[in-house]
Amino acid sequence: MRVGMALNYAGGFKETVAELGDYESAGLDIIFVAEAYTFDAVSQMGYIAARTERLQIASGILPIYSRTPSLLAMTAAGMDYVSDGRFVLGLGASGPQVIEGFHGVPYTAPLGRTREVIEICRKVWRRERLTYEGAHYTLPLPPGSGTGLGKPLKLINHPVRPRIPIVIAAIGPKNVEMTAELAEGWEPIFYVAEKAADVWGPSLAAGRAKRDAELGELDVIAQAFLAIGDDTGDLLDLGRSMAALYIGGMGAKGKNFYNDLARRYGYEKEAELIQDLYLEGKKDEAAAHVPRELLEKMSLVGPEGFVRDRIAALKESGVTTLNVAPIAPSHAERLKLVEKVKELANG
Repeated sequence: MRVGMALNYAGGFKETVAELGDYESAGLDIIFVAEAYTFDAVSQMGYIAARTERLQIASGILPIYSRTPSLLAMTAAGMDYVSDGRFVLGLGASGPQVIEGFHGVPYTAPLGRTREVIEICRKVWRRERLTYEGAHYTLPLPPGSGTGLGKPLKLINHPVRPRIPIVIAAIGPKNVEMTAELAEGWEPIFYVAEKAADVWGPSLAAGRAKRDAELGELDVIAQAFLAIGDDTGDLLDLGRSMAALYIGGMGAKGKNFYNDLARRYGYEKEAELIQDLYLEGKKDEAAAHVPRELLEKMSLVGPEGFVRDRIAALKESGVTTLNVAPIAPSHAERLKLVEKVKELANG
């Protein structure tokens, strides 16, 4: 089982990156770099590539709407080049608030667009002359859609790898099915091992039935706060505000994927209340109503025995990569947490 970590983009970037060498030594396998509506992820990942040697570097995630498919392919090939083959292309649809509000692009057909983006990226990496006729992307542009001068070009440079791993952030049934069919990895949010088979099992099975054997086994990446000790109970509350933001505030009523997921987990009443409170501006009240059971099941926070049992449950459910957020007051203590979870994950 691999151990990963998400890069904190709230501040102190250079200081955080300076510590990554220590995390490499502690056994960290992969670092995920987010791109929401803050600094772009690509410039940061290039910097990380220059300051690390072994760590895989993953975008977590690049939205499919804010770059053309060809630019996503070029970016991935460039990142794989500067990192000597350590890049993982994490993709996702994001949500209409960000895509339409910040980027000014219609949030349409996320499934169809994701499929076409993947197919185009892989054609680019194989250095094929790029022609593509899809429902959402046509390359070159067809007659009447531009100057008429577009030509089917191929990538000038030879990529380090002809197939760069693709990870898709997905939680909806159809999106998860497509991910299991086409991608090397799947990154759900708010992963609960005990509920995974009921919520995602049919979608994963349907996608895997159509999966190309050359893709290998699907890498399942689960996120979790990490704190190990007998006095960690209050640290669970650190996850409340984020859970409330997603379940309550990431979209309008009937248009919130994360609220839908909480309902599918069996928290229908709680999900409705959290959303009502959050949309009314009562964020603290919304956070207070996030079920403690849900926070516990999504975390690796507690005594060592509890964390060991949670890791076993995650493995049993199919998780192959733990994407942890170590909680501790010092860098040295966070390093010890990564070392310990690596030991527990592979012990």
